[in-house]
Amino acid sequence: MTRNIVISGGGTGIGLAAAQAFAADGDRVLLLGRRAEVLEKAGVPGSLTCAADLTEPADVRRAAELVARELGTVDVLVHSAGGAGGQHPPAGDDPLERVAHTWSDNFRLNTLTAALLTEALKDRLAEPGGRVLFLSSIAAYRGSGDGAYAASKAALHPYAHDLARELGPRGITVNVVAPGYVEDTEFFGAGPAPERRAQLIAETSTGRAGTPGDVAATLHWLASPGAGHITSQVIQVNGGAERGH
Repeated sequence: MTRNIVISGGGTGIGLAAAQAFAADGDRVLLLGRRAEVLEKAGVPGSLTCAADLTEPADVRRAAELVARELGTVDVLVHSAGGAGGQHPPAGDDPLERVAHTWSDNFRLNTLTAALLTEALKDRLAEPGGRVLFLSSIAAYRGSGDGAYAASKAALHPYAHDLARELGPRGITVNVVAPGYVEDTEFFGAGPAPERRAQLIAETSTGRAGTPGDVAATLHWLASPGAGHITSQVIQVNGGAERGH
């Protein structure tokens, strides 16, 4: 049976890998992202695309209207949009202005995008059988240096737990996947320095970096009928790195 899949951040990295996995099943996929040209180049067979800034309610509303018009019901909602905020701090030397920018930017990118899109599409989730899947991070457990990115990802956990309780009676599950270091994404730009990459891999028990496919496979499984009694969980995909070495 063909399902309707909505994926934010679906043009690159983990979001794109997830889109390809669902499309391979014959599902109909809608890719959301800020950059129209990236979505168009994604090349996911049969996919729809919608360029939208999901931190803006008006853009989210426009995306929701497209969903209503083209899909009707959403079987699986995957939140892959996000990133390390605060990369372009305001001019000037005021340290509190910089802190305010970094924290608010991270929460807008990683928390607000997920909350706005979920609330806009919540009533369109298939029942029973609907799935909501959030992308968190190992940073939610281990910190991220300045705390802002980690906190913005950790904030998704209680939101997912609340949603799981709210949506459970409708037969809808809500889960979180928390990756560790994943290569071939835009998170590190051109990639971490060789020393940093070696350190991140050394922290794993598997001795390798994660791939977008590793995370996509977990998302795909959580969206399957076999995971129908799994909800309000945070699944870590990091090769054991969260446990430390």
